[in-house]
Amino acid sequence: MSDGFFVGPLKIYYYGIIIMFGVLAAVWFSIKETERRGFDSEYIWDMVPWLLASGIIGARLWHVLTPSQSMGVGANYYFSHPIEIFNIRQGGLGIPGAVIGGFIALLIYSKKKGLDFLTWTDIIAPGLALAQAIGRWGNFVNQELYGPPSDLPWAIFIDLAHRLPGYEEFSRFHPMFLYESLWNICNFFLLIVVSRKFKSKLLPGDVFSIYLIVYPIGRFLLEFIRLDTSYVGSVNANQMTMAVVAVVSVSTIIFRHVKGEMIE
Repeated sequence: MSDGFFVGPLKIYYYGIIIMFGVLAAVWFSIKETERRGFDSEYIWDMVPWLLASGIIGARLWHVLTPSQSMGVGANYYFSHPIEIFNIRQGGLGIPGAVIGGFIALLIYSKKKGLDFLTWTDIIAPGLALAQAIGRWGNFVNQELYGPPSDLPWAIFIDLAHRLPGYEEFSRFHPMFLYESLWNICNFFLLIVVSRKFKSKLLPGDVFSIYLIVYPIGRFLLEFIRLDTSYVGSVNANQMTMAVVAVVSVSTIIFRHVKGEMIE
């Protein structure tokens, strides 16, 4: 399976095209959500470059600090070869870092423009889940992010060149990218339903907190079958992070609503 095509001397990667399609889908939905809430959609166009740039930087830094086993290098490699940190065309982007980077950029942008930060996290959250659902298909064209060998009807074929060490004799594997994509689609629709059906009961930031519960739960569970994990010492960095984020987000929602009821 080809991973891209050439336009003159420049190689265009399918992975990049799919990621950008996910970004455009997120922007489109965020604009619709902004207008539905009665805000100026120009804010979305204005903040997109900042969110995108910060997201890419965060995603790359997350990978540098927690590289997956298949990369064959650890964080120390990047510290001793700093120029390689910028070589994103060779792969290596982490979704947790992308979310953190975008979160920081939105916080700065909101303060600069005098916007309510929590409200805008709610506006962006569904589109973020949608972008992740689409973006995961980039892993399909790259033949990466798969689980254990499987003979299930939906198992995917992985070329020998992309099989992890120790699994060369197997050809079909669990499509982890598909499982996560479907989970993110469900998260997307859940956030839409919650933001509309329970509008009167929600506090600003609740929709984003729900996103930070649902996505981490799915990612936490999928890490149990992921072959290409990212360890820091003996700890699965992604799985531990997802567990902490989910627990903190649940606690935040409970605390804020209980506190609100006590004040009332």
